Amino acid sequence: MEQQKPLKKDKRALRTATKLSGIGIQMGVTIYLGNLLGAWLDQKFNTTFLEISITLLSIFLSTYLLIVKAKKLNT
Repeated sequence: MEQQKPLKKDKRALRTATKLSGIGIQMGVTIYLGNLLGAWLDQKFNTTFLEISITLLSIFLSTYLLIVKAKKLNT
């Protein structure tokens, strides 16, 4: 009887899919935590602009991290 050899392409595809789903989760968590931090700071300092500012900053940060990780996947 011949043993079946595992396909390397399937393993690579699974690893890539895992990394991509991790990137999506990381983006969502970063933006959510940025929003929570901004809302908390708005309440603490009695302001109205920190939630929006920190949420936008977290969106830019998560987009930057997405680009860096996408470049790593392509190399």
